[in-house]
Amino acid sequence: MTVSPMKSQTLGVCYYPEHWPPSRWAEDAAMMKALGLTFVRIGEFSWSRLEPAPGVYEFDWLLRAIDVLHAAGLKIVLGTPTATPPKWLVDKMPDMLALDAQGRPRAFGSRRHYCFSHEGYARECDRIVERLAKAFGSHPAVAAWQTDNEFGCHDTVESYSDAAREAFRKWCAAKYGAVDALNKAWGNVFWSMEVQSFDEIELPNLTVTEANPSHLLDFQRFSSDQVAAFNRRQTEIIRRHSQGRDILHNFMGAFFAFDHYALSKDLDVAAWDSYPLGFLERSPNDEAFKLRYMRVGDPDFQAFHHDLYRACGNGRWQVMEQQPGAVNWAPWNPAPAKGAVRLWTFEAFAAGAETVSYFRWRQAPFAQEQMHEGLLLPNSEPNAAYDEVAQVSKELAALGARVETARAPIALIFDYESAWAWRLEPQGENFSYPELVFAYYRALRRAGLSIDLVPPTAEAIADRKLILAPALFAPSRAFVDALAASGATTLIGPRAGSKTADFQIAPDLPPGVLGDLLDIRVQRVESLRPGAEIAIGDDGAFERWREFVQTGANASIELSSIDGAAALTRRGDAFYLAGWPDEALLKNVLRRALAAADIPVLDLPEDIRVRDNGTMRYLFNYGPDATDISALVGDAKLLLGDRLIEACGVAAFNVAPGS
Repeated sequence: MTVSPMKSQTLGVCYYPEHWPPSRWAEDAAMMKALGLTFVRIGEFSWSRLEPAPGVYEFDWLLRAIDVLHAAGLKIVLGTPTATPPKWLVDKMPDMLALDAQGRPRAFGSRRHYCFSHEGYARECDRIVERLAKAFGSHPAVAAWQTDNEFGCHDTVESYSDAAREAFRKWCAAKYGAVDALNKAWGNVFWSMEVQSFDEIELPNLTVTEANPSHLLDFQRFSSDQVAAFNRRQTEIIRRHSQGRDILHNFMGAFFAFDHYALSKDLDVAAWDSYPLGFLERSPNDEAFKLRYMRVGDPDFQAFHHDLYRACGNGRWQVMEQQPGAVNWAPWNPAPAKGAVRLWTFEAFAAGAETVSYFRWRQAPFAQEQMHEGLLLPNSEPNAAYDEVAQVSKELAALGARVETARAPIALIFDYESAWAWRLEPQGENFSYPELVFAYYRALRRAGLSIDLVPPTAEAIADRKLILAPALFAPSRAFVDALAASGATTLIGPRAGSKTADFQIAPDLPPGVLGDLLDIRVQRVESLRPGAEIAIGDDGAFERWREFVQTGANASIELSSIDGAAALTRRGDAFYLAGWPDEALLKNVLRRALAAADIPVLDLPEDIRVRDNGTMRYLFNYGPDATDISALVGDAKLLLGDRLIEACGVAAFNVAPGS
């Protein structure tokens, strides 16, 4: 199913008029328009200027800034300022601050200093959001709203405050109804953890040793629900007073502490903040990998998040903050390679982004982010990325690029509860659900394939040829039935179905409800220290994790380990991989599954990646050297780039349907 082209792909920028003299605004706006920008995000950190004292509203400066930008032909994404409550508000209700797991307040002095469960703070947010929505909701320049900013940044999803404890008790009572049901679900008979009423429930911190995993998982579910509820209050207010405008939120990379699918149900558009070099420096990749891609970023990290947030937005998504230069927050902060900003921009558009917005317009000369580069230097001279953005603007116009994506034949499940569960009970220090799913994603990208990351729902896996579900924590019976009825080839991975939703071992042993589909049982598991591997013939090896699988009469053993244990099993079109594969094994197993699903692969050079967008095929060179892509282009006419694609280069051409 193809998403019909609806609008041209556009560029934007993040701007802070309150940081600069009003005499500069008109010149900035004219430069933005001349650069080819369409959208400007403003306002998301400005509460102290909008309301400098309780009930004293000063909106005139914001109206003037919006009018200046509007007069230049620019559209506004207006942020709600609730990520930065002002000092007077913290002094008014000091218990609005979140407490960390050690019971320490997340104090005033930076940002995100609030507890999602504090009702008093939520009402203050309702008030300022409603004032803003009434004042600017019908302004012709305001095209969209952004709620808050980067929910959960700086580890602020979970709070261990009194407000969170009382809200968690109510959440548990609503979920379980009776305290005996909670005790059973959590297994509280163990270590005499039983409670006699919901009022006895404590938060799962400051325990002598590890807290009950069922308790921890429910607290994570609760915390995720609190973020979604906080966001929903704002979206409901904005929709009452600013009809017809999109509402979005800017998610982060490599961040999974709340369910982005659930929160996005209240949004029109999903967005995320893309910082390829910062994320690479923080990544678990080895030093050789980081050095190779130091100035361009991991070839697959940005694409992974583009696909994830496209799923959250039900096809509609944006990059709200695109790195244009060195950042300030990573362990090391190199400058991007020449052409990298252009490559990142086109990678997003190839994945169906409606807008790519750069952070920020001008580098701030003060405060915490003064070493974070923008499109302009602090003295307003163009920075290195300025000319790349100008080039992208001209190329977009020449291409006539429009928002268009097709439903991929491959669905890779990404499930937030699985990320929480295996973080809480990894059983091996290096077992990471996001890393495992990303390994599958990278291997598919290296095969030249476009992938949809999707939640574990029947709708998401319909009309697919291949469905992959590594380490899916506790799939529902309905989802397993949908898998069985899908007609697709499936590849299920280690730990899938190994627990119930209550975080207990599946009654009939893992893979639980997946057992009938696969006709196997997992009897034992082991985690492997770094350097320990279990060879799987000549196909590769298991690392990190291995399972001992018993096969039923209807399951065949496709691959075995060196000690004779089943490594890959198959029943019909359903495969099960009983361990964490190294790169070679994953490639070989995926090639088997792709062949079974009749999905062809491409023979890509190491640093080349491919993305299909409607009839347009894009190629990207993440490597340091020029690469000949003639074999990938064939007889097609290139609309962008050359057959010898330079480092950080982009090429694009139209492909015949079905090719």
